[in-house]
Amino acid sequence: MSRWRNLIIDTWGALSYKSAFQLAAEGRSGRLPGHAGASWIPEADRRRLAASMVLAAYDTNQAAALLGEEGAERREYGDPALIVNQTLAHLLGKTQKITVPDAPGPGPGTASGRETLLREWAEQEHLWLRMQHAERTAVLLGDTVYLLAWSRTKGRPVLRTIDPGFYVPVLPDGAIDADAYPERVHLAWETPADPATGRGGSLRRVTYELGPIAEDGTATRRYPWSTQPSTRTCYLTDAEWDLEHVNRGEEVDALSLKYARFRTNADGELLNRLDLQLDFIPIVHVPNTISGPEHFGQSSLMSAAQLLDDLGAADTDSQRAAATTGSPIIGLSGARLPVDRKTGQPLPVRAEPGMVWPLGESGQLSTVDTSSQLAEMRAYVEVLRDRLSVTARLPGSVLGTVNPSQVPSGYAMQLSFGPLDAMVRSMRLATGRQVPAAAEDGAAPVPGRRFPARRREPAGGDLVRFVPAQ
Repeated sequence: MSRWRNLIIDTWGALSYKSAFQLAAEGRSGRLPGHAGASWIPEADRRRLAASMVLAAYDTNQAAALLGEEGAERREYGDPALIVNQTLAHLLGKTQKITVPDAPGPGPGTASGRETLLREWAEQEHLWLRMQHAERTAVLLGDTVYLLAWSRTKGRPVLRTIDPGFYVPVLPDGAIDADAYPERVHLAWETPADPATGRGGSLRRVTYELGPIAEDGTATRRYPWSTQPSTRTCYLTDAEWDLEHVNRGEEVDALSLKYARFRTNADGELLNRLDLQLDFIPIVHVPNTISGPEHFGQSSLMSAAQLLDDLGAADTDSQRAAATTGSPIIGLSGARLPVDRKTGQPLPVRAEPGMVWPLGESGQLSTVDTSSQLAEMRAYVEVLRDRLSVTARLPGSVLGTVNPSQVPSGYAMQLSFGPLDAMVRSMRLATGRQVPAAAEDGAAPVPGRRFPARRREPAGGDLVRFVPAQ
């Protein structure tokens, strides 16, 4: 009962039974890699980062490492990755395309022209590959993050996927609405020390913040995607701190600028509250599930974590039972065994094909038959896999536990996809496949309802839709 001493009910509570997660969430050193326990991580984000490391271990068949010596012989056969990959495949569909509603006529100024422009941009930016990677991260970790920036070299917006562990939003106080997007967002990560060059470890923080164009709040600016003037703009700050100058307990949002080293861009401009001339934060946060005040989504593996542990333990026991069944324990009595000429002691005997042991009149050979235990273990594994199918909301035909030819009818097969269809609809609703964009000024289309921190629709109210094939 000690593990429930401090009960916390949140998005990541399903992993509270893991000691490695608890230690990292409390800021103590443990078996988890990464910076979940770093002093500069806000206390509210430690559980999320610790959960990300645990889920990543499941995905790479390394969850047993979190058990220490107890997991040294634990078998993992890729069930978590199978759940993630199959969920992703049904979420995205066979193909994806960009459509602009009401696009009847050709020409660069029409909706059809915008659609063509956006599709060309998507091809140049390898949008579908980036989306595949980002959406898989969301299914696995619960969230994914895109970053938009203007590239002077390429002459177009560029899109990058960001590890959600680097994403540290400053959530509004008392926010009870999932659409209350923060007005200050950090991307922060540690750079380890390099003994070869003598460079010490450092902390880098990239900050995007909405604020008034002028200090008095009276200056306005008209953006191409809006018909109304705006008094707000987005400021970019990119700074670096030596870890030795980061005080313990000093969170990333409150780092002292006394020891900060500000970086510069390609034009030599100092990145210290640089005006980006945007009235929105160019960061897209995409939750995997419908999120509430906590802002973050939930991994598709979260509810099945303990079941995956039980399945790994059962697979390990089944493998051990198979080993003793294939090479049973043999007992000999009354046999003439070879002896060591020096010591006179019997030599170890190994059972091999074609070997003959001469037995005396009272000699006996007996074996330990574990085949019945093996059958029971395999049956137990199948029970767990069926339970996993229910918990993950993936039918057996998707997980490979049911042969489609053995399904009584096509209607029965269709009914088995009911939970999966409902889950996919909910996930598509959460990620918001429809976002505002202004094609004529080069605004890039990206999935995620959390893109616009602005409060206005672009001119003409054009919408870019990502349509997954059914």
